[in-house]
Formats: sequence, structure tokens, C-alpha cells
Amino acid sequence: MDSNNMALNEQRNKRKRIRKMKTGIVTFIGIWFMIITVVNVILCWRVIVLQNEVNALLRGKVEKTSVESAAPVQDISDETQEIGTLVTSDSGTGEENLRNADDILKVYLTFDDGPSDNSNQILDILDDYGVKATFFVTGKENSSSIAVYQRIVNEGHTIGMHSYSHKYNELYQSMDSFSADYNRIHNLILNTTGVDSHFYRFPGGSSNQVSDTDMAQFIHFLNSNNVTYVDWNVSSGDATSEPLTRDDLVENVMNDVVKYKTSVVLLHDASDKKTTVQALPKLIESLQREGAIILPISDDTKPIQHVTLVDNQ
Repeated sequence: MDSNNMALNEQRNKRKRIRKMKTGIVTFIGIWFMIITVVNVILCWRVIVLQNEVNALLRGKVEKTSVESAAPVQDISDETQEIGTLVTSDSGTGEENLRNADDILKVYLTFDDGPSDNSNQILDILDDYGVKATFFVTGKENSSSIAVYQRIVNEGHTIGMHSYSHKYNELYQSMDSFSADYNRIHNLILNTTGVDSHFYRFPGGSSNQVSDTDMAQFIHFLNSNNVTYVDWNVSSGDATSEPLTRDDLVENVMNDVVKYKTSVVLLHDASDKKTTVQALPKLIESLQREGAIILPISDDTKPIQHVTLVDNQ
């Protein structure tokens, strides 16, 4: 009898231990799932926050890129007592440049942002058509880029400066940063090609709204160094965020070129501008059919400038 009671007690104790173990396991699993759920919620929230930050950065990048193809600003009145006043210029779109029926068109094809993977293709096409253009280059010191600088000059094109870094926040931060960047790109071109370049295109143009510093200071600096800054009055649209076809680019240029006696056309020499390369032969042929003379920018070229600096004195 005692042995039977002992056996029953042992079985009861064993069942209690098993129930406790099951309860412990279930509790552990429940707590673990709660922890995982909380972590997932936190991670999802962080992903949403990061995505919003990325989207904001991308929007800022697109806005900066789009500045290059924007029309000249129409109301610029920044003033400094020492330097002068910036005023809007209509040198490319004013009445004196409007085409008359018997005017021969002068067209300057300009390419910003190179050298790139597309540079040699662009130069090949220009060579095929016997056309000279202008390249506003940035600072790249690898061997292939140096070879492009040299080829631009050797084949009779004009080489100009488009800043060394092309980083808006650094370039336009202050007069010191701008002058240091200018010296780097000027010396790079001089040392690699022997050309003392005195043509400059501001990233975003002289009328850009990106600079943290009054553009009058930078224009005064270039003027003091006998450097001519060159904007544009015709844009291909290849710098906008909207994808355009080859025919779109050609149409954009031709629609405006026929309006003016002199046109400075904004194009881009960048690795992601394959459509620009594809459009170039058709663009040249369209200009030639219109009777246009295609020229590189030179000292005889009257510059197109979105804004000019007027001495206050």
C-alpha cells in the first residue's frame, strides 16, 4: 500500500514538473515573440525614416541638376558696395540677337562636365563632320581624362573651365573656396595641354540660385583675372531629370536656334548622357541644313551671360 502511494505521488510530482516545464517554454516563446515584434516595429520605423531622408536627398540632387538647364533668372538685384550690382542680361535673348530672315546663324556647341566615358565618341562625331566645339571641363587627373584634355586641344576645339570639383556646396561656399578650385582647374588644364584657358562656365550658370555666396564676388574675381564666363541661350534639356529621346534633344535645340543670330547651346559630356551622343549627328545635320555656321568659342565671340556685374561707382 505504501509503495503504491509512493508511486502515485511520484507520478503526480512528475506531471507537475512537466506542466511547469511546458508553462516555462510557452512563456519563454511568448516573451521571445513579443521582443521580435517590438524589434520589427522599431526597424520598420527606422526604414521609413531613412527612406524619407534618402528621398529628400535625391530631390535635392535633382533640383541641383535641373538648375543647369533653367532659363536665366529675371530679377537679380544683389548688391555690394565694394564690387557692384548684378543685373539680368539679355545678351542672348534680347532684341539685338533676334534673327532676321537674311541672317546667317552662328551656333556654338558647348559640352559641360567632361571628361567622361563619352568624350571620345563625341570627339569622333565632331571630327567626322569637321565641326569644332567648346568643352567646359572639370578636374580629373587619371590618364584617360588627361588624354581627353589633350585631344580636345590637339583637334582644334576650345577648352574651358567648369570648376575642378563641380560640387556646389564646396565651390560656392566662399570666395576662398572658389578661388582655390579655380586655380586647381586652371593649372590642371595649363599643365596637361599648355593652354592658358580664360573661358569659364559656372556650374548652374551665372544666374544659379544654389550659391551660398553672392555671385557678384565670383564674377568680379573672374573679371579681375581676364577670364570670360559663358552661359547659354539654348538648352538641349539633357540635364533635366525627365528622360528625353534623341529626337527630343534635337527638337529642343532647333526650336530655339532658329530664333537667334547667335546661339550658345548647352549640352553635357557625362557618362550617363548616352542620348546626347546619339543625338549629336542628327543635331549637326539639322544645323547644317539650316545653314548654320558651327564654331568654337574664341576671343572674338560675344559671350552669352545671364547676369553681368555693373560697377556702382
